[in-house]
Amino acid sequence: MSLRRFAFNNVIRNRRIYAGYFLSSAFSVMVFFVYSIFAFHPGLADGAIHINVSTAMHFAESVIYVFSFFFVLYSMGSFLKTRKKEFGILIMHGMTSMQLRRLVFMENIVIGFGATVAGIVIGFGFAQLILMSAKQLLSLDAALPFYFPTKAIVLTGAAFMALFLLISLFTVTVLRNNSLIDLLKGSNKPKPEPKASALLSWFALLLIVGGYAAALVAKGILVFYAMIPVTVVVIIGTYFLFTQLSVYAVHKGRRSRSIFWRKTNIVLLSDLAYRMKDNARTFFMVAILSTVAFSAIGSLFGFKSMYTDVIRNDNPFAMKYTSYDKPSEQDVAMIEQTLKDAGLSHQSYALTIKNVETKDGKRISVVPQSAFNALVTAAKGTKADVQGDEAAIVHYNGTMMGAPQPELTPVTLKEAGLTLQPVQTIDTPAIQAGPDYYVVPDERFEQMKKSESVIYQYAFDVSGSHEALKKAGEEIDGKLGKTDNWFMGVDYALYQQDQIFGVVLFVGFFIGIVFFVGAGSFLYFRLYTDLGEDKRKFQAIHKIGLTDRELSAILTKQLMILFFAPILVAVIHGAVALAAMQNMFEYNMMKPSLTVLGSFVVIQLVYFLIIRTKYISNVKSAWGLHLT
Repeated sequence: MSLRRFAFNNVIRNRRIYAGYFLSSAFSVMVFFVYSIFAFHPGLADGAIHINVSTAMHFAESVIYVFSFFFVLYSMGSFLKTRKKEFGILIMHGMTSMQLRRLVFMENIVIGFGATVAGIVIGFGFAQLILMSAKQLLSLDAALPFYFPTKAIVLTGAAFMALFLLISLFTVTVLRNNSLIDLLKGSNKPKPEPKASALLSWFALLLIVGGYAAALVAKGILVFYAMIPVTVVVIIGTYFLFTQLSVYAVHKGRRSRSIFWRKTNIVLLSDLAYRMKDNARTFFMVAILSTVAFSAIGSLFGFKSMYTDVIRNDNPFAMKYTSYDKPSEQDVAMIEQTLKDAGLSHQSYALTIKNVETKDGKRISVVPQSAFNALVTAAKGTKADVQGDEAAIVHYNGTMMGAPQPELTPVTLKEAGLTLQPVQTIDTPAIQAGPDYYVVPDERFEQMKKSESVIYQYAFDVSGSHEALKKAGEEIDGKLGKTDNWFMGVDYALYQQDQIFGVVLFVGFFIGIVFFVGAGSFLYFRLYTDLGEDKRKFQAIHKIGLTDRELSAILTKQLMILFFAPILVAVIHGAVALAAMQNMFEYNMMKPSLTVLGSFVVIQLVYFLIIRTKYISNVKSAWGLHLT
């Protein structure tokens, strides 16, 4: 039998052993292929937004490809560790080191080719579903038709065969420095007692708490400047948290007789320090990857919620039109006629805004009382009640809070004889004529002849469905074309926002899921690496006299710690990051943030229950226990 045939038969006849590595590789191929189908879709070749979709998808592909390299490399490394004893036996039977490396290389190529084909086939099956869902995700006018993705197949096949070839060349070097005795012993060599530094443990706690404090204390633009240093500090702290502090905490627990001698804790804690030390880097990687997933998707949902609230809550009128320097009666007539043709009942309001200069060189905006009151009455706001030299200061009080409340101090205009005495403050987002602007009596407004500029603002209170208002807004926007004047239809603006954020959410969600599933897979491979040792260990413990239920409880607690320790750290990291983002924009992102974090915790819980059942089943198969 040739070495090539031996490698092929070894893979085919040991399908169960190779299944985990194969499935993880096929998963990476499938995700990349689905992205490629979307990115190369001919329906995204035209239009600025559609091209942005395609560009975003290609960027996501590059991120996934880089992640896939490290994910597959890690999976391969864990897989090779479980086969050290097998390699030692092959060498004992006369296989040379060169032949062993060639065997591993050819096995990788066989698995890589099979995973690439499987990933493309499975991804092709999901393509229609993904393309159909894109209509809702991206708010496209029509569903993207199905097509045969030749470019996607070629790119995916070439990219991943090159990846598996590179990894195959890289992994054969792992076996060069292993002696025969090391291979035969495999993971049976005694491990040294895990040690932890008290100084580094407290240092880890100091870094994390300090990073959290800096992130939460910073406000506004300071959050942006603090982002990079805080991220670096927290990452370093997280590394020492798992490599030092976790082991240090276990040792402390073992020294407490009330904890260590309680029920089966003596078995749990005796092994836990080794587990924490062995899995420290895996925990670190899982925590960071999960934090990226939480923060990215949480931020995207938060931004979408924020801008939707800003557009909806800060614009009580369905449509607004602003003309600069001169009234645009022709455009206003066109807007009203378009609404009439669409069968939409409406009421229009006009407001003239004068920008005048004060005696101390500042510029303020002034509006007449009658027009302002008509607008705020329609928007169910507070009216102005001023006369003579009195004025009301209108303070913008929208979804995203701005400047503090203004002071009611007299204002003398540059124009001789005109002084404004503020007597009232009105909070409203209904009319945006500046950060703080003044409402004056109509006769006083008419006396202001020396204005630097005049703005004419029109508001349209329109009744109709979201779809009808969206279509009318789109039609009006198209008729106005590119001018210096400004028009906004709330429903059409929300539609455009949904298209943009649909793309971002689509890309970000899948990248987040890839990172999260990859993080869970890292944990699974670590468990699979330790499976043989766990079988021998718990078989010996069972002979001492522990019941099946107690053994099951010990395994469940260990798995819970292994699965949820890094996820708990990632949830806390993500919550702090989203809280800092909230401080930057002064907007409450609590609801979307909790939705995202809660969803990931539920997914992890389901994943844990599945892995727990499978892992305990594998452990008990060694001696026929019936653990529950």
